[in-house]
Amino acid sequence: MADQQRIRVLVAKPGLDGHDRGAKVIVRALRDAGMEVIYTGIRQTPEMIASAALQEDVDVIGLSILSGAHMAVFPKIMELLRAGGMDDVVVLAGGIFPDEDVPKIKAMGIRGVFGPGTPLSEIVEFIRANVGRPEAA
Repeated sequence: MADQQRIRVLVAKPGLDGHDRGAKVIVRALRDAGMEVIYTGIRQTPEMIASAALQEDVDVIGLSILSGAHMAVFPKIMELLRAGGMDDVVVLAGGIFPDEDVPKIKAMGIRGVFGPGTPLSEIVEFIRANVGRPEAA
């Protein structure tokens, strides 16, 4: 990764979930790690998230959800990202997920799934390891 080119991350709260403390903690941790972070706030539709990701030309999208609506919302977001040509964007999910949903979430193309108590350093390192950058930027 080129030092002069910071990783750009969009953090979004899809659906009607109004709890965003965890998302704000993640935003702060990623910024402290030197990443450029755009936080869209709560109650984002899949269309709003995909549009913001395209406009901001992000490398990573972090979806934070606690409402239990992930199996309804995540497929739509992934569909919109693919339709927008954003197949190379690393998508992560954070929140509370039943164990049996994790393989399904990953099968959608969401590369990282993080639950409560995940060390922030683990998320930072996952992003750094999974964002591909051309050697000659």
